[in-house]
Amino acid sequence: MQKYSSYAFSVFASFHIANTAIIPLLTRSVPESNRYLLLTRPYYQSALTEPLLVALPLVAHIASGIALRFFRRRQALHRYGAETQTDRKTIPWPSVSGTSALGYALIPLAGFHVWTTRVLPTYMHGDNSMISLSYISHGFALKPFISFAGFTALIGVGAWHFTWGWAKWLNLTPPQVSETESKRHLIKKRRWYAINGVSAVLAGLWLAGGLGIVGRGGKTGGWIGREFDELYNAMPLSRLI
Repeated sequence: MQKYSSYAFSVFASFHIANTAIIPLLTRSVPESNRYLLLTRPYYQSALTEPLLVALPLVAHIASGIALRFFRRRQALHRYGAETQTDRKTIPWPSVSGTSALGYALIPLAGFHVWTTRVLPTYMHGDNSMISLSYISHGFALKPFISFAGFTALIGVGAWHFTWGWAKWLNLTPPQVSETESKRHLIKKRRWYAINGVSAVLAGLWLAGGLGIVGRGGKTGGWIGREFDELYNAMPLSRLI
């Protein structure tokens, strides 16, 4: 469940990165990029595709990851014959891998992003049809510190989690090098550098389009800009920063 749920979510992530980073980098224009966003949005934000590509895979991925930890804990207790509460306390929980730690850190970051772009606009205005790259640009101009910090953390954590997760599914992580492989230490080292290199390239590409182009798009004027102001002012952090 954890493995194949990430396959479905990766389809959405590919569309999302293309719309929020690659296309803005190619067009060098937020209004022009919005046209492509609006054209492709129905394909992954419809009433059918959004639950199948985003909501259900995300819930399944997180829930199965937590369930696996409890299952491995139960296996450890059974293996070492922990019969009393005292015995259970002496047996440590399974260690959290770096990929899993990144995944847990991604939950509040992605959750806040979903809340600001999907939930809050629907709650306050009845729908989120006006939410576009211009809305994100408006937020960067209105609240630059929290926007740059938040998006940098979201993109950085997300890029490393995605890349290391896919490397694990493809049996390419350093711990997955065969014990019988010659020059095992060298291969592990090369894999570590390669995976982190791919993560850095993905994060750099995403940041270049998301922060370099969208983040510098400026405020939106008129009544749409006032609608954006209302949404951002309704966020709890807006009262602190």
